[in-house]
Amino acid sequence: MSLRHAVLGLLADRTASGYDLMKLFDSSLANVWPATQSQVYGELGKLAGAGLLEVAAEGPRGRKEYAITESGLAELRSWLIDTRPDRTRRSETLLRVFFLGVLSRVEAITYLSLEADRAAAEHEELEGLEASVDWGDDQISVYGRLALAYGLRLTAMQQEWAEWARGQVAARLPAD
Repeated sequence: MSLRHAVLGLLADRTASGYDLMKLFDSSLANVWPATQSQVYGELGKLAGAGLLEVAAEGPRGRKEYAITESGLAELRSWLIDTRPDRTRRSETLLRVFFLGVLSRVEAITYLSLEADRAAAEHEELEGLEASVDWGDDQISVYGRLALAYGLRLTAMQQEWAEWARGQVAARLPAD
């Protein structure tokens, strides 16, 4: 996925300004595909320049509201249908786990404890997000809830795994 397709996807549902898009990113996509304000505004300019977006309205202080064009919708649909997702499996967390044997047992247990805590905190954040969003029946709400459920399940699994792994290390390795 790219930022390009994230912006097109958000605008496929409704017109929005850069500010509106940042609010949508923060309340929906931040846990899936985070972006900074400068990245979003830069991408809006590129997409408009490529004819995939158009300025639908202009307001005070240079505020622009963008709408997806037919070409933009075709690009988004092509990406959804014709482009295989990048499923590269890289996890620095698991790479570190693979080499925890170079640490002391206490250090390895501490690392796994921190991973469990991180996952629990992330899970708690997602629960807070779920409670704070005014969910509707629009496409972004329906499919956003699906993506959020994935994040909730993933973080719960990560916490459970880290706690299990910590127990494995504590039970099977001799004390340092």
